[in-house]
Amino acid sequence: MSTPPDHGRAPGDDAISDLPATPVTPLPAPVPRDGADPFAAPFWKERGWLLAAGFLAAALALSLLALVTRPDTPPLLETASAAGPLTQGAAGSGGRPTGCATDDGDRADPGAPPADLRWRTLGGTRVPVSAAAGPTEKTGPVRWCFAHTPMGAVLAAHVIPAQMTSSDWREVTRDQVVAGFGRDLFVSQRGSFSDARLKTRRNGSYAGFLLADYGSDDATVDVLIKSPDGPYFSTSVRLQWSGGDWKVLPANDGGLHTELTSVGGTDGYVLWKV
Repeated sequence: MSTPPDHGRAPGDDAISDLPATPVTPLPAPVPRDGADPFAAPFWKERGWLLAAGFLAAALALSLLALVTRPDTPPLLETASAAGPLTQGAAGSGGRPTGCATDDGDRADPGAPPADLRWRTLGGTRVPVSAAAGPTEKTGPVRWCFAHTPMGAVLAAHVIPAQMTSSDWREVTRDQVVAGFGRDLFVSQRGSFSDARLKTRRNGSYAGFLLADYGSDDATVDVLIKSPDGPYFSTSVRLQWSGGDWKVLPANDGGLHTELTSVGGTDGYVLWKV
């Protein structure tokens, strides 16, 4: 099992398994579609240790329990509020939740980052976002409303899992992870870990992506991650169009992504060019 690298590592660290710190520089926010910036939350209130690719911290650590932890009854998301933006039922136009509207016309396989790409910080995590492809809305801790397009799926594969090490993971899981046995097991496993334990997990920076598979109702995104000394790693995130938005589809072992795999370079990937 690979140990996920640390986004917040000091420049002098040289552990091969760690991924590089990304310089935090102020970047312009995505232009909101309706006057509300989904990333306008007071990020200084979030934990500064949130990792550059947060799903690696949570899901890889939790996978250690996958073979021995099986919930006898489905674990409840009882600490989450009764309903979130994606659990209230579709009420808007086109089957989208109220307040969510995106341009879903571009169904081409993305060969480059979106023209309006911006990088925003979730705690200590820098994630790619787009005013056109999403996320365009924020409700509580949930950043949601991705375009029903290949690029919308790509961005969802980066943004959604990166929120899983926050103290609000239950709300995110409730709204943005597909319900079923895999989610139940993830909840059981994640609930076994304190924030303090996940705080010590190390991570790295998003380097690129490959849209491995895409359909109107499902997608698989290979996420490329860069280590500090040059090597690259890849992991796959599966998504499903559900409730009017993209959600992560967990595996039956509770994992939100596949195991980290070393790759020889960036060939075949679309690079974020950060």
